[in-house]
Amino acid sequence: MYKILASLLATFVLALVLTPLVRRLSFRIGAVDNPNARRVNRIPMPTMGGLAIFVAFNTTNFFLLRDQYPLSQLVALLLAQSLIIMTGMIDDIFELKPRQKVLGITLAALVVYFIANIKMTTLTVPFLGVVSLGWFSLPITLIWILGITNAVNLIDGLDGLATGVAIIALSTSALTGYFFLNVTSTFISIMMATLVAALLGFLPYNFHPAKIYLGDTGSLFIGFMISVFSLYGLKNATFITLIIPVIILGVPITDTLYAILRRLLNKKPISQADKHHLHHRLMQMGLTHRQTVLVIYGIALIFSFISLLYPLSNLWGSILLTVATLFGLELFVEAIGLVGDTRQPLLNGIKYLVLKVSHLFEHK
Repeated sequence: MYKILASLLATFVLALVLTPLVRRLSFRIGAVDNPNARRVNRIPMPTMGGLAIFVAFNTTNFFLLRDQYPLSQLVALLLAQSLIIMTGMIDDIFELKPRQKVLGITLAALVVYFIANIKMTTLTVPFLGVVSLGWFSLPITLIWILGITNAVNLIDGLDGLATGVAIIALSTSALTGYFFLNVTSTFISIMMATLVAALLGFLPYNFHPAKIYLGDTGSLFIGFMISVFSLYGLKNATFITLIIPVIILGVPITDTLYAILRRLLNKKPISQADKHHLHHRLMQMGLTHRQTVLVIYGIALIFSFISLLYPLSNLWGSILLTVATLFGLELFVEAIGLVGDTRQPLLNGIKYLVLKVSHLFEHK
C-alpha cells in the first residue's frame, strides 16, 4: 500500500514537472489555440497538455507499479493510448475533420477489443436473465468507447472543466469498483488512481486562468481511458454495472445527448459546433468563468453521490433512483435552456397541472 501511495505522489510530481515542458513544446510545434468566435481565450493558448498526463501516467505504470498489472494488458493499453495521443496531437497541430478523429478513436478501440480483449460480452436484462451479445459485442463496445470519448471531448470548453470532472468521475469509479462492484482485477482501481494523480498534477496549470489547455491530446485521452476502465466492469453487464458509469459521467453524457437533440430539433448537422453547451448556458446566465467551472464540478459531485447509492439499492430501488435522477435532470436542463428557451415540455406540464389544481381549489 505504501508503495502505491508513494507511486501516486510521484505521478503527481512528474505531471507537475512535465506540464511546463509540454507547454513550451506546444508553442514550438504550433499546437496553439488562437482566439476566435467559439473560443473563450483572448490570447493564443498552448494545447497538447494531455501529453504530460500521458507520459506521467505511463511512466508510473511501467517503472513504479509494473508488478501491479498484467504485462499483456499494460502493453495493449499503451498501444491503444498511443493511437489516441497521436490522433489528438495531430488535431491540436493541424485540426482534423470529425470523421478523421473518429477513425483514430476507432482504431484504438479495435486494439482494446481484439488485443487487450476488453469488451462487453453479455448483458443481464431485468426479468429476462442473461443475454449473450454475440456478434453485437463488437459494435456495442465500439459505440461505448466512441460515445464516452467524444462526450468528454465536448465538455473541454473552459479552463480546468474536463480535467476536474474527470478527476471526480475517475475517483468515484475507482472507489465504486474497488469496494462495491467486485471487479475481479483490483489493478483497474490502481490504474484509475494513477490517472487521477496525473490529472491533479496537471490541474494547477489548467485551472482558470489556464496556462495550458488539455487540447484534443488530453480530452480524447481522458475520455478514452474512462471508457476503457468502465468496460472492465461491463464485460458481463448488469443493470447496476451499466447504469453506474453512466451516472458517474452524467455531466459529459448529458451535455452530449442534449447537444445532439438540440441540433436535430434545429435541423443542423450533429457535428456542427455551437455555443449552447452546458458551460456556455451557465455563462450566458451571468456566471463568471470560474463560477461556471465550480458549479459544474458541483453537478459532477452530485452525480457521483447518486452513483454510490446504486450498490446499496435493490432492483426496484435502483429503478426509482434512475427515474428520479432523470426527472431532476430534465428539470435542470429545461430551466437553463440547454435545448432552447422555448423547449420546456416538463416545466410547461408542471405549470399546467399547478394552474389546474389551483383553479379546482378556487372553485371549491
